[in-house]
Amino acid sequence: MNIDKRVATVVQSVAEKKTQVDEEESLFDSGVLDSFALPELVSALEKEFSIKIPDSDLNPRKFETLSRITEYIESKI
Repeated sequence: MNIDKRVATVVQSVAEKKTQVDEEESLFDSGVLDSFALPELVSALEKEFSIKIPDSDLNPRKFETLSRITEYIESKI
């Protein structure tokens, strides 16, 4: 499974509401995620991709959309 599909699967696993979102749609503005879900999302991404996301990267803007998350993960692996 490619990275963007794996990212989408992880996001759905921690999502507040189960919906399909466009790659460029804000996960926070659409209500799929909220700020309380961010640590859970980061933890799930770390586990899925066997990476460590430093606290300095815990900025909601980095995790705003599926495409931004995918770009971030690609930069870490």
